Amino acid sequence: MADKKKAEVWLRGPIRGVPPLLQPVAHALLQAQEELNELKDNFPDKLLWGKPAGMASPGFHLQHLTGVLDRLFTYARGKQLTETQLAYLDAEGKIGAYTTAGLVHAFNKQIDIAIKQLSHTNEKTLTETRGVGRAKIPSTVIGLYVHAAEHTMRHLGQLLVTVRILTT
Repeated sequence: MADKKKAEVWLRGPIRGVPPLLQPVAHALLQAQEELNELKDNFPDKLLWGKPAGMASPGFHLQHLTGVLDRLFTYARGKQLTETQLAYLDAEGKIGAYTTAGLVHAFNKQIDIAIKQLSHTNEKTLTETRGVGRAKIPSTVIGLYVHAAEHTMRHLGQLLVTVRILTT
């Protein structure tokens, strides 16, 4: 008998503690986490920085997924980026002593932080304006959260395609 594929996260019901209006964001982030974790045991570190057809490397995507979540959720809290966050941004895509497992672990930690922040977000604040970047471009809390989820899924898709090309 074949194993039944697990239902996608959004079909499993609400995420405990996350406000109803933020459930889609939590579902998307947790779905990305599950799909990304399937990669960690089967992708060789020697391919982390491969760029087939000039595409962004898996290493870049793994770093960027973590960094963007951290940055967007910082803005959603009404904060500006720290020097540490700016240094991380500057290092994204630069070859270093990284492993696939280590980068996936960092992403998992960032997902945990994001879900915790979502669970502590008052839905009444979702339409409040927040400044993004040095220019403090206006966005809303909900806009930042939705973009974080959308951006995560977009880069996950690009990562999975790149990994497939590199491993076939």
